[in-house]
Amino acid sequence: MARREETEQEAAAPPTYRPMASAPTLGVGMVGYAFMGAAHSQGWRTAGHVFELPMRPALAAICGRDRPAVEAAADRLGWAAAETDWQALIARDDVQLVDICTPGDSHAEIAIAALEAGKHVLCEKPLANTVSEAEAMAEAAERAAARGQIAMVGFNYRKVPAITYARKLIAEGRIGTLRHVRATYLQDWLVDPESPLTWRLKKDRAGSGALGDLGAHIVDLAQYLAGELLVGVSAMSETFVRERPLLAGPSGGLGGVAAAGELGTVTVDDAAVFTGRLASGALASFEATRMAAGRKNALRLEINGERGSLAFDLERLNELSFHDHTEPATTAGFRRILVTEPEHPYLEAWWPPGHALGYEHTFIHQARDVVRTIAEGAPPVPSFADGLQVQRVLAAVEESAAKNSVLTPVQL
Repeated sequence: MARREETEQEAAAPPTYRPMASAPTLGVGMVGYAFMGAAHSQGWRTAGHVFELPMRPALAAICGRDRPAVEAAADRLGWAAAETDWQALIARDDVQLVDICTPGDSHAEIAIAALEAGKHVLCEKPLANTVSEAEAMAEAAERAAARGQIAMVGFNYRKVPAITYARKLIAEGRIGTLRHVRATYLQDWLVDPESPLTWRLKKDRAGSGALGDLGAHIVDLAQYLAGELLVGVSAMSETFVRERPLLAGPSGGLGGVAAAGELGTVTVDDAAVFTGRLASGALASFEATRMAAGRKNALRLEINGERGSLAFDLERLNELSFHDHTEPATTAGFRRILVTEPEHPYLEAWWPPGHALGYEHTFIHQARDVVRTIAEGAPPVPSFADGLQVQRVLAAVEESAAKNSVLTPVQL
């Protein structure tokens, strides 16, 4: 009986892989240690213990401006060393990849310097604050690619198994020619007018508000799933709370502690709504807001084609809804696909079917893909060129909103 119990326990365990000591090391240096820094750290710490990787990620050094805070983060998140100067981080011999988790105003400077220093780069989304910055980053990435370096942008929701599987179904023609793409990303952490003025509410730091923070994700996902680009948009945006309390200290996560009686001006949008047309003629609609009371992280997508439809809800991220319109009407309807089978994307290394994954797994999958891309010398996906194209969509949305929703072409 004991032998049988041990066998069942082994069968229930994931096929965990631990890289051989002889595998080459990929030294990672990360700039930033707040919300995204913690999420990326989880990915780098875990990927090599789950997936069979040709290189072993090593958390070499983490960087932030506040010495006590970054040293505490290094200890908490598992980094071997701490730096207070990102240029010193790039110069380290034990860093081969620079992971950028800072606000958008520093992405271009850090990424370009890292690429020119011969490092691989992973950069959080949106790629930059402006199209011109994103263009410079994409050009630097192209030059670096000729030297064997990769530059990838962190659109982590592509790494949700259900999203990756939906892309496969669409590419295989399971829903036929596309007609509609519908995408919303709703949060509520700014509903309270007393929420403080963090960097995400300042245009010079963040580039835009809900549009860049949330809209960048759904623009990328819509184009990724459709397999084609947006060619034009018509948009509206609004800032509902135009002044907010200043921060009393450092921000944490999405918020912080407000200072009493001191107000500052919000210089980004609270919400953006826009329609678009894909290159094939399919229609698309988008809504991004941080003012939807009761919605915490509600990213939802629906894609309608001539032969069927697919729908996804991030708050139920292990599920995909699929409707096959070629079935008889008497039995046809949306059916729930539980995306936890070992044949589904990324699931070969995880738990038995039905044992769900979570938000943090997207960063583990992202780390896996970065390592394999470097080792195989493959083109990075999503690339800086992909990030640039999303930035061009965001710029067209801002231009349209400023011109009373006039239809605005997207630079291709």
